[in-house]
Amino acid sequence: MDSTAAPAAGALRQFDDLPGPRGVPVFGNLLQMDSTRVHQQVEGWCEEFGPVFRLRLGKRRIVVVGDHELITTALRDRPEGFKRTARLEQVGAEMGLAGGLFTASGEVWKRQRRMVMAGFDPVHVKRYYPFLLRVAERLVGRWQAAAREDRRIVLQADLMRFTVDAVAGLAFGEDVNTLQSDEDVIQQHLNRIFPMLFKRIFAPLPTWRWWPSAADRALARSVAEVNVAVQGFIAKARTRMAADPALHDEPGNLLEAMLAAADEPGSGIDDEQVAGNVLTLLLAGEDTTANTLAWMIWLLWRNPGALTRARAEVDRVCGDATLPSLEQLGALAFVEACAHETMRLRPVAPINTMQAIRDTRVGDVLVPAGMIVMAVMRRDATSERHLPNAAVFDPERWLLDVKQVGAAKRLSMPFGAGPRICPGRYLALMEIKLACALLLRNFDITAVDTPDGQAPRELLQLAMGPVGLSMRLLPRA
Repeated sequence: MDSTAAPAAGALRQFDDLPGPRGVPVFGNLLQMDSTRVHQQVEGWCEEFGPVFRLRLGKRRIVVVGDHELITTALRDRPEGFKRTARLEQVGAEMGLAGGLFTASGEVWKRQRRMVMAGFDPVHVKRYYPFLLRVAERLVGRWQAAAREDRRIVLQADLMRFTVDAVAGLAFGEDVNTLQSDEDVIQQHLNRIFPMLFKRIFAPLPTWRWWPSAADRALARSVAEVNVAVQGFIAKARTRMAADPALHDEPGNLLEAMLAAADEPGSGIDDEQVAGNVLTLLLAGEDTTANTLAWMIWLLWRNPGALTRARAEVDRVCGDATLPSLEQLGALAFVEACAHETMRLRPVAPINTMQAIRDTRVGDVLVPAGMIVMAVMRRDATSERHLPNAAVFDPERWLLDVKQVGAAKRLSMPFGAGPRICPGRYLALMEIKLACALLLRNFDITAVDTPDGQAPRELLQLAMGPVGLSMRLLPRA
């Protein structure tokens, strides 16, 4: 399973030796792909063709891998052995998106990683917690108004407002306050970018270049608006740091911490690279955390025993406190287990696609430089072959003995693995636990459902979220 070096080709299977779904000339399997559910398609093909099979998307040759051990080995061989795909970089650049840590590779990635990790230092993140509480209070206020009016809450929309406000405040020191505004805000521009980026990656032809649709024109306007906002965040941060040089040593937010790291001699980082990472934080911090929260609330509603236990834990830990302290938040072990179980069953990144930088191997398959490997992240994590009662929402599995918890962690990799593991995972868990604690502390949930009463459809738009979830609440006595 070593993916760091390729032995003699004769000892390995070639791409054409692999099984896979039948394609058509020129396009291969491209016309079969539905970008909004490609994760479910490849999960199904894993069951039909085995954990390693082939796809052809036009000229692109893809080795699809559904075995968690092979996936882990490949993820750990980044950034030296694998990088983000050239297609992602090309489409993003064409849209006008500044490059950041998400798309960077090689030495550029290493420099940016040091800068971003400086901003995500847990000491810094803890310092931002009071602002996160202010955002959380606004979420409670918004939901209290809906409860008084007996109004359905569009779950993802409200949670995305929460995460945008949290990221903008924690990361940039900006109080955008989308929770108390229904105007044309930055969130509405952000919501266009990920879906269109992902759709274009899988498009058979780049029709937007020749016949831009209304959606393409709206995307261009949104990217321009977001880029202006990002430049504004940086300019304001530079002004604050010039007026108060102490912010270089004790930054007040993630952006100031990144700028301080970028200003260090020999950092190799300029403001354009900082801008790329500001945009990455906005996009990734909005969709991923909000979708995980939406799935988690639905799964708790579907599992009353877990919901009751989570609420009892919140009441016991928080005592008389209206808002949980950082220490109390850290003590919510069962709520955190619910988050981990949610990410195992409904990972917001169910596929992880990378491109080989050099000739390498995945298991017994030769992967030449330039070939794409698509990791199917959920297959083994929800398989009875590897985990008992794998289809069941059982947060208790994350609180068992070290051996069993370790097995679950090896199978479920919602934040990735290896050197490119998500730097914002600590902040994301903090936001998830806080929003869940305030929901359980302040409200009785009377419904979490879709219009047809069925389980929500999984919609993949780079991040995977539920379709059509709404919630009804009553204030707790």
